Amino acid sequence: MKLDLSQAGMAKAREEKKEQVLAALNTLVQKNGAGNDFLGWVDLPEEVDQKELSRIREAAKRIRNEAEALVVIGIGGSYLGARAVIEALSPSYEKEKPEILFAGNQLSAEETVELLAHLKGKTFAINVISKSGTTTEPAVAFRHFKALLEENVGKEKAKSLIFATTDRKRGALKTLADAEGYETFVVPDDIGGRFTVLTAVGLLPIAAAGIDVDALIEGARTMRKTVLEANFETNPALRYAASRLALMEEGKNIEILVSYEPKMHYIQEWWKQLAGESEGKEGKGLFPASVSNTTDLHSLGQWIQEGPRILFETVVWFAEVDKDVAVPSTADNLDGLNYLAGKSMHEVNEQAMEATRQAHYDGAAPNHLLVFRKLDAENLGAMLYFFETVIGITGYAMGVNPFNQPGVEQYKTNMFQRLGKPGY
Repeated sequence: MKLDLSQAGMAKAREEKKEQVLAALNTLVQKNGAGNDFLGWVDLPEEVDQKELSRIREAAKRIRNEAEALVVIGIGGSYLGARAVIEALSPSYEKEKPEILFAGNQLSAEETVELLAHLKGKTFAINVISKSGTTTEPAVAFRHFKALLEENVGKEKAKSLIFATTDRKRGALKTLADAEGYETFVVPDDIGGRFTVLTAVGLLPIAAAGIDVDALIEGARTMRKTVLEANFETNPALRYAASRLALMEEGKNIEILVSYEPKMHYIQEWWKQLAGESEGKEGKGLFPASVSNTTDLHSLGQWIQEGPRILFETVVWFAEVDKDVAVPSTADNLDGLNYLAGKSMHEVNEQAMEATRQAHYDGAAPNHLLVFRKLDAENLGAMLYFFETVIGITGYAMGVNPFNQPGVEQYKTNMFQRLGKPGY
């Protein structure tokens, strides 16, 4: 991966953040800061539980052999990482079996009824993901889809098609799984939800989708060696974190993650939870947003170019593509595009990206450029670990605990009161 800061500005201010981000990295590595009981993800790529990974592969194989679909039930970090990787690395149109579907990430009646109707009469598997088993959205969804699966295949067969990823020892879902005989996988005690993509939380659905989980982990392992190195000049995570801090102090309080590949949509959604839930505390934190270009240049491009100067961008680019096609020539050239004839679509896309970066920089919207070799499992694993580390460093440097989320409890309290939950 390469980091280009040539259009980020703030060079002097960025260099002045050197000691601050180095201290934050040291806190992360030494695990002596706030939230240090949730830092299991830092060493995870080097400490993968090979026994559980083997069980994940076997369960994924069974799902692929026996099920027409896999319903992944979870919300927030319990589904975003898996969905991000699966949608980034799966074909967009020629879908392989099993179909990977997601539920329990909302409370929409219409969405739930449509998915239940789609699965009526089918043999499908369920991976329900919840540390407690009592989170409202996935718990409600599990009731629906468990009942439908039992109706479709019978209660005994259903037991072999339900996989619970939950607490190692306790909780409502663990209790039910033990009683019913569901195979269980562990949500680690020392890794918060938004950092769990490389645990069973993410790896079981990802493996069931036929994606190489070993390559994903290897990419994270390689990136770990780079971003945990305490050398400001060569560590892209330190330099990117320093730039984010400098831009924030300059009044840029929105960061837009930009991609030019539609398959990156859920990576952007995963990143928004990672950044927003980790940094948005005590009146601090960047607001994480995203655009998919060139599509969104025709909707949000005007605002980014000339709206309030309160934003900066981080552009993710892939230097290579596995599939490409040249722009064809036409005899009449009515659209005036024969000047593009013979150029590859990837080349045209790259020039659009570079032109947009320059235009936005000239319009006082600075940007970072993150270049990965290609969109594959290894590079995606590296990207996930890179962003996790940057967010940890930036959070500590800002003076917040990047690994808790106290603010999300208030809406739950209000909702439980309105719904009449006992004790509220």
